[in-house]
Amino acid sequence: MAESPASDLSQDRLARISQHFNERYVQPGKLPGFTTLVARHGEIVWTDAQGLMDIERNRPMQRDTVFRIYSMTKPVTSIAMMQLYEQGKFLLNDPVHKYIPAWLNLRVYKGGSYPDFETEPATTTMTIRDLMTHTSGLTYGFTERTEVDAAYRQLKLDGSSILTLDKLVERLADLPLEFSPGTAWNYSVSTDVLGHLVQVLSGKPLDAYFDEHIFQPLGMTETGFHVRPAQQDRFAACYLYQSGGTLKLQDDPERSKYLKQPRFLSGGGGLVSTIDDYHRFAQALCQGGQYQGQRIIGRKTLEFMRRNHLPDNQDLPALSIGGFSETPYAGSGFGLGFSVKTDVAKSATIGSEGEFGWGGLASTSFFVDPQEDLVVIFLTQLIPSSSYPIRQELRALVYGAMV
Repeated sequence: MAESPASDLSQDRLARISQHFNERYVQPGKLPGFTTLVARHGEIVWTDAQGLMDIERNRPMQRDTVFRIYSMTKPVTSIAMMQLYEQGKFLLNDPVHKYIPAWLNLRVYKGGSYPDFETEPATTTMTIRDLMTHTSGLTYGFTERTEVDAAYRQLKLDGSSILTLDKLVERLADLPLEFSPGTAWNYSVSTDVLGHLVQVLSGKPLDAYFDEHIFQPLGMTETGFHVRPAQQDRFAACYLYQSGGTLKLQDDPERSKYLKQPRFLSGGGGLVSTIDDYHRFAQALCQGGQYQGQRIIGRKTLEFMRRNHLPDNQDLPALSIGGFSETPYAGSGFGLGFSVKTDVAKSATIGSEGEFGWGGLASTSFFVDPQEDLVVIFLTQLIPSSSYPIRQELRALVYGAMV
């Protein structure tokens, strides 16, 4: 559905987005359904919904479908932290133990398994910048790569009904890091720790802080840490990829944990949202930190955030110790809260230097291209995000529509 004429985007070519993903993924049963939004020069120029949001109940995908956005929560938390940075609440090189005293003498894994780890002292001090760039030495349990992430799974540190942000940082204090902070890149619970720091620095619960300083100013009335009663009939089912390209129901929208307010306010992956709501946030990032007259972050702060903050301007494959990332391509570095494209040719994926964004576990993704004044959002519900090369194909289709 075209929303406004765009002389530099072909509507016929944008229509290929729906045709491609419908024919290649939805009709063969590889994806339940999806919604897409493309905005250029501050205007929505293409949005469409295809397939089903709930296969079992034959409910069609709608523009206002509510999705689990998982790690697309991370940029929201990072903006919240940098709002506090702008108020002089912390410096990026501050040691994390300044705000979490129990983290004063962190140690690094050397051998053994939980609870009998052999460790050695970290050679560097973890800073807030390390948390924002995933160079902290922390990890995720679901990566299933090391003895350390096995301990995360045993302690349910990726999220459980009894976990809270306070308990998370308390338990992490007793576990070793994967590496000394700043020496490698590893996707991790770092952004959940940032969520804890937002609470510490602001004196407010994370959900209340988000609502007051990001969601209300931007008019994001559909976004939060749980699905409200008025949204339940629009809440999508989530599916798990099965070998052979079939789908298995992973989270039934009528029995989902998302129907209740969680104890664990995951700044790393806890939000639900709609495509129009998230567009308000992404559009603010594209427009230097403001949307419809409401500024959520300073222009220079945002410019700073979307630089590559990895040591020596390295890209992710050069510094990463794990195979998992929501942006698997070479030619991408990492800023303060999202990936940043540093080398288009090296990435082997069409785009622009300076493009930034991130994705989520259930194959959702967004990116902002400041050079082209472009915002693109793709929402679906299929775990894991590595099931299909959706994100690379999406870029080919969107950039191919430029005339």
